[in-house]
Amino acid sequence: MVVGAGGVAVGAEQQVAVGTVRVSRREVARGLLAAAAAVALAPVVAASRPLPMSDGPVGGSFDETYRGRRIQGVVIPVAGHRGLVGGDWQVTIDGRPLHLMRRADGTWLSMVDHYSSYRTPLEATRAAVDEMGPGQRLRELAPGPAGGGRMGHDMGGQHGVRA
Repeated sequence: MVVGAGGVAVGAEQQVAVGTVRVSRREVARGLLAAAAAVALAPVVAASRPLPMSDGPVGGSFDETYRGRRIQGVVIPVAGHRGLVGGDWQVTIDGRPLHLMRRADGTWLSMVDHYSSYRTPLEATRAAVDEMGPGQRLRELAPGPAGGGRMGHDMGGQHGVRA
């Protein structure tokens, strides 16, 4: 008889047949709980990642012709912020300004198509062109506040409603 390292005769160890391994209910419950936690946390992890700029502007600007219209956009950095995250976009369609707004979730919307969100300023600008149609143009906004007066400074003269 040959004695193994554990003091038991070689060949006399308890034989376990394949397929008879028993898993306790506790181990099954742990496995199911781990899988459920992974499924529950997957959307949170995916939402915390930055959106890819796959079709977006390279270098903070774009200049192209889309459906016969020239669309241009450039990021204007905001003081105190670094990179493209802290900048405002100055976008034009055929030389006329298009106002873009950044939403809290990081997507963009335009004043022409403000019911939908887009991943990049370029996508929002293209959607505005699609919404405008071939014969329409953006309106040229008057400089300064509405009414043409200087707010709070020009208080002299006639006040009230003119008929």
